[in-house]
Amino acid sequence: MPAVSESGIVVSNRVTIPQSELEEVFIRAGGPGGQNVNKVATAVQLRFLAAASVVLSAEVKDRLLRLAGQRATKDGEILIEASRYRTQERNREDARERLVELVRRALVPPPPPRRKTRPGKGAIERRLKEKKGRSDIKRMRGRVDD
Repeated sequence: MPAVSESGIVVSNRVTIPQSELEEVFIRAGGPGGQNVNKVATAVQLRFLAAASVVLSAEVKDRLLRLAGQRATKDGEILIEASRYRTQERNREDARERLVELVRRALVPPPPPRRKTRPGKGAIERRLKEKKGRSDIKRMRGRVDD
């Protein structure tokens, strides 16, 4: 469960998403649940205004929107819907947990690009020697002349 303070949601030691960048709307959930499903708005839509965020750097925002995939809108908002649970509070926590997980993944920088390397001289010589040895073995398998 993400730590929630009066200022916002704590993602890491350095990053706290302010409450002003979050919008929550409660909607009716679909699926099974009987008559209760038609009466009570238990599902939550959590909208994070990522493009306008002041706590995230530009690179983190780019990674976040890429990781969000279809959950990201063209305006740079991330929309997370949670309707797994029967209570509004638990769905709210679930949506926040999923947002925190997404932001944490975006905070991790990508690994440096791979540097191309070539095999060393010794490795090339060993490979050629091994190929020659294999070739000799196969050549010796031929018919024996009397």
